[in-house]
Amino acid sequence: MVGTTMVEGQGTRVGFYATTCRRAESIVRATVQSHFTSDSSIAPGLLRMHFHDCFVNGCDASTNGLSWPVPTGRRDGRVSLASDASNLPGFTDSVDVQKQKFAAFGLNTLDLVTLVGGHTIGTTACQFFRYRLYNFTTTGNGADPSINPAFVSQLQTLCPQNGDGSRRIALDTGSQNRFDSSFFANLRSGRGILESDQKLWTDATTRTFVQRLAGFTFGPQFGRSMVKMSNIGVKTGTNGEIRRVCSAIN
Repeated sequence: MVGTTMVEGQGTRVGFYATTCRRAESIVRATVQSHFTSDSSIAPGLLRMHFHDCFVNGCDASTNGLSWPVPTGRRDGRVSLASDASNLPGFTDSVDVQKQKFAAFGLNTLDLVTLVGGHTIGTTACQFFRYRLYNFTTTGNGADPSINPAFVSQLQTLCPQNGDGSRRIALDTGSQNRFDSSFFANLRSGRGILESDQKLWTDATTRTFVQRLAGFTFGPQFGRSMVKMSNIGVKTGTNGEIRRVCSAIN
């Protein structure tokens, strides 16, 4: 498959390779489905790799290069790394900073909240949010007051103060492997794992969108926002290149 897409006109479209590589889309779909069937964790990894790719230098498959870190020593290590939201830029910034970054790429606040909703699947490590449970900076030695008190004790059991910081915790409690709107319902209940996620509910400018997406609009809106993000900085005409080997520039 191509690394950097060359598209005449603006953006991407379904069926672009219909004449040059007729089975391209079906091959990609079947390959992803096959890997997902054997390991569902590939889904959050692919979503966040795509997010990382588009927000760094435009959607040019830069994360597919061999120079990108592969901590496990396997070619799929980059997907494993990307499955942790804390490893990618944008997901851990403040709400105001995220809104500024999204606006710079032509995406609005609804797109921001929707795409962060990708945390409906996947996990993060205790080390990235444990400070919220024991030594939250604004309250001294207590827990982050935005966390539901009953949920604090549950998280403390899963992530002891001096326990294994690499232990994996679901970003969407109770629905880790289902792509649904429960992530937003959890935010309303003070059950967001990452501080930046929970702030989507405590921030007045994003709360309305969390409320809306907690209903039945998340799935369709996620598709629309992903398409918008997928068209950030796409190479057109003679810009960029179609790679002969996906993992390296020609």
